[in-house]
Order: sequence, then C-alpha cells, then structure tokens
Amino acid sequence: MELKEFMDLSKLQKIQDDFSDATGLAAIAVGMDGKYLTEGSNFTDFCMKYTRGSQEGMRRCVKCDNECTGTYFCHAGLMDFSVDIMVNGEQVGSIIGGQVLPGPPDEDKFRQTAQELGVDPEQYIQALRKVPVSTEAKIRASADLLGVIVNQLVNLEYFKYSNADRLNGVQKGVEESNELIQTINDNTSYLKAIAKKQNILSLNASIEAARSGEAGAGFAVVAKNMQELSSQSGVIYNEIEKSVEKITERISSLVSLFD
Repeated sequence: MELKEFMDLSKLQKIQDDFSDATGLAAIAVGMDGKYLTEGSNFTDFCMKYTRGSQEGMRRCVKCDNECTGTYFCHAGLMDFSVDIMVNGEQVGSIIGGQVLPGPPDEDKFRQTAQELGVDPEQYIQALRKVPVSTEAKIRASADLLGVIVNQLVNLEYFKYSNADRLNGVQKGVEESNELIQTINDNTSYLKAIAKKQNILSLNASIEAARSGEAGAGFAVVAKNMQELSSQSGVIYNEIEKSVEKITERISSLVSLFD
C-alpha cells in the first residue's frame, strides 16, 4: 500500500509547511520507495548545499537516513528525526527532517568537519550560522507532535478512501430521505388547506342550520361534527409539521457532513 494511492498530498504538504514555519525544523515526506512525496520545507543550505553537496557528506547523510530512527544526532552534529507513517500496522511512508542545532555550535569543530568533507570552512560556517537553534527537549517534542498529527491525518484519509462506497451510499440515502421529507411537507400543506376549507364549510352549515330552525337540527349536528373533525385535523397536521421540521434538521445536519 502506497501513501499516494489514497492521500491528498496537498494536505500533508500544508501541515508540513505550517510545522516548519512554527518550529524552524525542516521536514519532508518520503514514500516506501525512498522517493519524496512532498516538497521540502525549511531545508537549510548547510545541509543541502554544503553537507549533502559534497561526495563524502552525501555518503554520511545517506548512512544516517538508512540507519537512524526517531530523533537523533546526525554525523554533522545537527538533530534530525524520522517518523514512521502507519496505517493498520503497516508502514506507508515517513516524515523526515530536523536540520536544527540543539544549542550554540562549536565553530572550530564544524571547521574540522568542513575539511573532512572537502568544503570551504568559511562558507560552511556562514551557512551554519543560519541554522535554527533550539533545545533538545523542544526538538524531540516537536518531532513527536508532528508524528501524531500526520498519522491522524493519514489514517483519516485512509478511512475515507476505504469506506468511500459506504459513505456514498449513506449520502445518497440521506439525500433521498430529504426529498421524501419535502414531499411530506407539500402534502401536509395541502391537507391543512383542505382542513381550513372544511372549517369554513362547517361554519356556513351551522349558520344555515340556525336559520332553518328545527328543520335544520340534523344538519347542525353534521356541521358540528365537521367542525370538530376540521379542528382535530388541523392539530394533527401541525404536529406532523413540527415532527417533519425536526427530522429535516437532522437530515440537513447529516447532509452537511458530506459537503
């Protein structure tokens, strides 16, 4: 399983960039084939241009990349990290980075390293002075936090990917239910209109029965029953409307989850 099969890498890039801006640590995502999945964030010239830019420096860096895990000190004296990205117990990639000093550097020691790498010592030191400085505790905590955030994001994206058909089915069902609710609303409005007409007819019938005296007594009973039925129907339709309104709110809330 490859991370790029189900992951929107732009989301990963955004988290990575924000993390680097906030902490000063470099970061980049790597697939299981060793290829970069994102653009590097906050990479330093010290590491990329000078250390990895030399043959010996690259050899040492690759050795660290392959053998070191967690948060560690690289061969050049900077702190780096490597965080596994896991989905259901399977590794699908890594977030690597760091390129930060855990304290003020010993420039004489770095001049010696420059000579070992065949790099101009003064240029090396100038690049070194631009490397972010933090504490070991903050560096380790930052790397751990990035690992938690990235793994949560990746696992959420995998869940959405692996359950896409089910989610689409739920969404379709919710939308169809919403349409049925609208039909009920329309029919209820129509029935309420009929109930109002019944009420008007019953009132007119009552008036005519009163005018007819004893001859209209039976008609008056019918008119009264029509009026009571109309009132009861109106109450029922109002209750239906309230219930449908609540259901509609629930349906709308579910639909919004898929927007």
